[in-house]
Amino acid sequence: MPKFLRRNSDKYSKLGRNKKKKQVWRSPKGRHNKMGLKRKGYPATVNIGYKQDVEERGKIDNKKMILVNSMRELENVKEGATIIVGKMGAKKKLELVNKAKSKKVHIHNVNVKKMMKKIEKAKKQKELKKSLTKKETQHEKKETKEEKKSESKETKEEKK
Repeated sequence: MPKFLRRNSDKYSKLGRNKKKKQVWRSPKGRHNKMGLKRKGYPATVNIGYKQDVEERGKIDNKKMILVNSMRELENVKEGATIIVGKMGAKKKLELVNKAKSKKVHIHNVNVKKMMKKIEKAKKQKELKKSLTKKETQHEKKETKEEKKSESKETKEEKK
């Protein structure tokens, strides 16, 4: 089975050179396109006949994947199975990952260590930002008190 890549994806970074995420199949357009003409020596295009065997379809690394979008769906998964976590927020994803760990279920599309680091970093930044805002507000309060004192002194001097 050939890996179907976009035309000129090996030449330009915007089309996927050294960028796995951007290596997406697009059908070659144009009258003189050698890939579209299916010329010898050019990458293969998507055609009928490249379909996978029935047993292999929908599997990754010869394992059947189960899409999980909620905690309820995770409860139905058996021990030792492989899951793919659907779209959800960080809090719920963290809960789901912890439950999957305790249930001994392998998660295919989540790097647990990396995710934990990212969440901890975000918490630290949030706390830092909170403490900075507290310091700023305290500083502003002090400044306003000093300004009021100086104003009151000036008004007293003017009255004299």
